[in-house]
Amino acid sequence: MSTVLVRDIRDRKTATESTTSLGSHDVPPLGAPRHAKQYFWFQRMKDFDNDAIATQPSVFDDPKTAEQYQPRDDWENKRRFDPKARWTWAEENAIVRKIDWRITFWACIMFMALELDRANISQALTDNFLNDLHMTTDDYNLGNSVFKLAFLCAELPSQLVSKWMGPDRWIPAQMVIWSIVAGGQFWLNGRTSFLATRALLGIIQGGFIPDVILYLSYFYKHHELTIRLGFFWTMMSIADIISALLGAGLLKMRGVLEYSGWRWLFLLEAILTLIVGLFSFVLMPAGPCQTASWFRGKNGWFSPREETIIVNRVIREDPSKSDMHNRQPITPKLLWKCLKDFDLWPLYILGLTFQIPAVPEQQYLTLSLRQMEFDTLTSNLLSIPYTVIHIITMLFVVYAAETFRELTWVALAGQFWILPFLIYLNVADTSSASRWVIWTVTTLLLGYPNAHPVQVAWNSRNSNTVRARTVSAACYNMFCQAGGIIASNIYRADDAPLYRRGNQQLLAILCMNIALYCLTKLYYVLRNRHRDRKWNAMTAEEKLTYLSTTTDEGSKRLDFRFEH
Repeated sequence: MSTVLVRDIRDRKTATESTTSLGSHDVPPLGAPRHAKQYFWFQRMKDFDNDAIATQPSVFDDPKTAEQYQPRDDWENKRRFDPKARWTWAEENAIVRKIDWRITFWACIMFMALELDRANISQALTDNFLNDLHMTTDDYNLGNSVFKLAFLCAELPSQLVSKWMGPDRWIPAQMVIWSIVAGGQFWLNGRTSFLATRALLGIIQGGFIPDVILYLSYFYKHHELTIRLGFFWTMMSIADIISALLGAGLLKMRGVLEYSGWRWLFLLEAILTLIVGLFSFVLMPAGPCQTASWFRGKNGWFSPREETIIVNRVIREDPSKSDMHNRQPITPKLLWKCLKDFDLWPLYILGLTFQIPAVPEQQYLTLSLRQMEFDTLTSNLLSIPYTVIHIITMLFVVYAAETFRELTWVALAGQFWILPFLIYLNVADTSSASRWVIWTVTTLLLGYPNAHPVQVAWNSRNSNTVRARTVSAACYNMFCQAGGIIASNIYRADDAPLYRRGNQQLLAILCMNIALYCLTKLYYVLRNRHRDRKWNAMTAEEKLTYLSTTTDEGSKRLDFRFEH
């Protein structure tokens, strides 16, 4: 998000680039911009004074513009809003570290639980899952498609329920319900029950990810959220590693009480999720100023001073975060207004296609390893290395996006990573190649730097209102799930085992993705230039009049600039 200040507009500086207050003699001194940003709490600059003022300039420092950005009266954090509050970098670093442990750490644990219950189907495949249920690989593809379609359809309704109830209530409820369904897979008896549970899991789990993203946005600045989402998706990869290790052990329970190992896998991992879900009811506060409870203590997790810092550091960067309270539902009118916001559709289209080139290889990895005559244990263990590589490359790309302040080209890097490996799968004679060569190529392909955390945060930044952020997070994830449905149907039984046709289709989609990223960059550059021309043609008085009288909202405002 970039809101242009009315004064100093000739320099075209954003709120985080100005170094002086804007016209009130009563405004306490502000901190200088921190050009060497500390994206991780454990980073320190030797020559930086941590006792210096950290409060950054914002629209609230000018009485004329502050009027137009005042938080609404029913905003849950209004009592801690203080435009004159000042704090040091040492205080801010300590607060961010505390939020990381109190809020983000548990969000990561919840995401790991989600991934265990939706990804353990890959481990089940190595234990004769399809044969036991008398199913084919096409049935498996259909199950994946049903799951993703149900997940997709539930995204927006779930997000609307979360905004109405509050994510601190809805997310734990989701987890408890889906853990019961996941455990019910112990009693699967064929294709029909398999598809039914896939659909139920998709419906209940849908919306979880955008719900958590909205929740985290209450506590973090934009660049901080990008980094935390990188760790958030890292936990998904760690969950995949844990799932592989658990699978290697739990699948050895085949024969216990005369049941298959995959049945025990589903049941025991569902119990883990149930425990996490129950604890989430007491470990998720509603917001920065609502942490007091019987479990978290009568004084809550944060002192009044800490609450003031959390609230003001976030709203000074993005005043739009106070335009709705955290229990306010999205009305049908607001929903329609968000859905027709065409400026976010380039990101939705990227969400639809950018992961497709890697998804089929990932879904078929363990099955392919079994077909290459690796045993059950080895197949599960060989699925771990790509996940480790994936963690490293994803964190690198997230950090690079914020370090170089470049979203589009950094996100595009993942497509160029995959390109040579897809070319190999298209031109090489994989039928006669060593199984270790095929495993190495597949592992390196799947270790690509996934830009998903970058693009989720990018979508959040370009939304510029809470209601738009609520809906756009769900819409973006819906497009991602739709892409998953497409990807799940590229490798077909009549193309097995080499999937020549499928690999050609993946290569064509990847080339299309490269073009889409370039077009997205061009679109946002041109949109910003168009607004610059309009905004810079106005006098300072005209700009103030616009701020006080405009009916433009969110990313439609002339003082807003899109990130790219």
